[in-house]
Amino acid sequence: MNMLSLEQELKSNAYPGRGIVIGKTPDGKKAATAYFIMGRSSNSRNRVFVEEGQGIRTEAFDPSKLEDPSLIIYAPVRVLGNKTIVTNGDQTDTIYEGMDKQLTFEQSLRSREFEPDGPNYTPRISGVMHLEQGKYNYAMSILKSNNGNPDACNRYTFAYENPVAGEGHFIHTYMHDGNPLPSFEGEPKLVDMMDDIDAFTDMVWNSLNEENKVSLFVRYIDIATGEYETRIVNKNK
Repeated sequence: MNMLSLEQELKSNAYPGRGIVIGKTPDGKKAATAYFIMGRSSNSRNRVFVEEGQGIRTEAFDPSKLEDPSLIIYAPVRVLGNKTIVTNGDQTDTIYEGMDKQLTFEQSLRSREFEPDGPNYTPRISGVMHLEQGKYNYAMSILKSNNGNPDACNRYTFAYENPVAGEGHFIHTYMHDGNPLPSFEGEPKLVDMMDDIDAFTDMVWNSLNEENKVSLFVRYIDIATGEYETRIVNKNK
């Protein structure tokens, strides 16, 4: 698989929807993740990321304009011990509760499927980062309709053991803009990573479509110590 420029992938796609990047910094010292949300409707755009415990949640920027909270208000990031869970919906809680009961990442998601927002049937994308005793691995998942057919759910899990320094994987909800929106296809894209969290945050944010971007979360975790740094960027201020 050829390594792609994350910057070019973002700049060339006006509407990837929501996206998760997980990987390792080029110096091999940090586990890195980014999660961004975009929106086309006023309801989707009326959001910000706020910190909650070791994770984050979405909330309405202007509560008076909140229409339907069901698919837009959730905790995208939660931490369970040495595991960091990142998703595009309330399946964060499903994974957290499942793994807390010793289920695997994949088993925890068996009770969920794509979002009930026909005709798009937005995929549920999820990731989990596991750091233990100086070792790091991660997995990503996508639950999607069968080519727009909501009668069938296709489930894909991708696991990355001992990831290579400087490499990351990028998965997003939509291939591009459209009506209905076409679901992501294939395995997560191999993309380049950066050592500096601020430079990485700026690159991702500035590469997202100016009209559609809403919020961005970035976290770098020291693989040796578990200490982390977080950046949050919200378009609404």
